[in-house]
Amino acid sequence: MTERLDGVIVATALPYAEDPSAPAGLRPDLDRYAEHCRWVVDNGCRGVGPNGSLGEYSSLTDTERRDVVRTAVAAVGHDAVVVVGVHGPGSHQARHWAELAAEDGADGVLCLPPTMYRANPREVVAHFTEVAAVGLPVMVYNNPFDTKVDLTPALLEEIAAIDNVVAVKEFSGDVRRVLEIRERAPGLTVVSGADDVVLESLLMGATGWFAGFPNVFPAESARLFELATTGKVEEARALYEPLVAAFRWDSRVEFVQAIKRGMDAAGRFGGPCRPPRGPLSAEQITVLDADLRRAFDHLRGE
Repeated sequence: MTERLDGVIVATALPYAEDPSAPAGLRPDLDRYAEHCRWVVDNGCRGVGPNGSLGEYSSLTDTERRDVVRTAVAAVGHDAVVVVGVHGPGSHQARHWAELAAEDGADGVLCLPPTMYRANPREVVAHFTEVAAVGLPVMVYNNPFDTKVDLTPALLEEIAAIDNVVAVKEFSGDVRRVLEIRERAPGLTVVSGADDVVLESLLMGATGWFAGFPNVFPAESARLFELATTGKVEEARALYEPLVAAFRWDSRVEFVQAIKRGMDAAGRFGGPCRPPRGPLSAEQITVLDADLRRAFDHLRGE
């Protein structure tokens, strides 16, 4: 397996169009989604990640979920990698989505541990073994906040021995883990999963960023990644520090709503979310808009 699933891969947000016949009155706007996938790639990002948490996969019907993957693959063609979220409650569901992703032309898959069950280590290894058996490169996803399962460096050492497991999206927020994972599983690509520790993670040896705010700032995020991974630390810090207040929203409960609002502020289309995600409060909007304003002002040189 040669594909390492590194670089800047954007966990793409999914736009909706109003449609009374669709769930919650919103249907995925696949034309806008295709244009968005193309835009982030044309602005320097290595790939796109449909059907992640940011893509609201759990609010989609099965048909919608597959249509989103096909749209992303068609939109970027051979110019970028497509890493499909295949999260599921059990290994049979996750493997099913991985098989469909393979059929539809994906380059790899992103997979959480079982999503509705606090699996033990033996069950976690079995879960990823099933998904990896499909044959696509697998990025396992450590999100102990949502799954209540922590893919510790010790457990990742065992998971990394599974054929086709090539990377870990690390979302614990503990940058100390980057070096320990590299020590225990030197063949595993370490991918920063939280935007607000991305620079710290890259400086410690992470070689990927599965990213939220590049939906808003794709060119600048690609530039940040390049600076950090080529040793231009002072330039990277100068770019990162004015953006990090906005990036912190990627690690909050309302990260989808915040990133979509950032897209709207950037002149893109973020729009609404499906339930269970509701609108931001007035207080949240005030803080978020100030954080976004700081980022935009810096990027405009103001």
